[in-house]
Amino acid sequence: MKGKRDIEVLIVEDDLRIAEIQKRFLEQIEGFQTVGIAASYLEAKTLLDILQPDLLLLDVYFPDMNGIDLLKETKQQSKQIDVIMITATKEINRVQEAISIGVFDYIIKPVVFERFRQSLLRYKEYYGNFLQLGKDNTHVTQQQVDKLLRKVADGAGNEKSYLPKGIDPLTLEKVMEVLGKVEYGLTAESVAKEIGVSRTTARRYLEHLVYNESIEADLSYGTVGRPERVYMVLSKAPKN
Repeated sequence: MKGKRDIEVLIVEDDLRIAEIQKRFLEQIEGFQTVGIAASYLEAKTLLDILQPDLLLLDVYFPDMNGIDLLKETKQQSKQIDVIMITATKEINRVQEAISIGVFDYIIKPVVFERFRQSLLRYKEYYGNFLQLGKDNTHVTQQQVDKLLRKVADGAGNEKSYLPKGIDPLTLEKVMEVLGKVEYGLTAESVAKEIGVSRTTARRYLEHLVYNESIEADLSYGTVGRPERVYMVLSKAPKN
């Protein structure tokens, strides 16, 4: 891994509109820099060889290639490039194949920014930990490996669930308590008022819970204005 301040990212996506969205998402997260966008196999191979990025944001299906094949090829060449798949592909065999090859994360389109942000921040911490370990050590301890793999144990030896930076367990519990008291769900603004935080903070906690499949979100179409996301616990979610 390279000792740069910014993590260099190559986006491999044949839909340039989606690639631009990912680029703009990255611009909102400190510590990342988009170094290129590739829309085909030839472009991807050329930019990989020339730019040697740290991280690849990779789709699966392209007119001239399969992203999984590019992933295999990259790993077989022993390039120190990590990969986050960002794709509409939901087939379990594809997901399993990507995970077995060694992707850092697998994000299903359409991409929600908070889910994207959580993945990139998690990668940033992982990348930073590797850089630090490389500076200080030639070997690692089991505890250091566990930290890299997100297996942090408590005093009793039980594995604790990982909470990303900015997510406090007590506030998370308050959010769940508020949602548990209502029948039809609440907007981020309503939750914010109930627990005394900003709407942005409430939405961050709610989207974290959606990502962890602790709650569900749906769109509420009012009489005026844009539709709002409404959050509810799974047992109270309306059945389609």
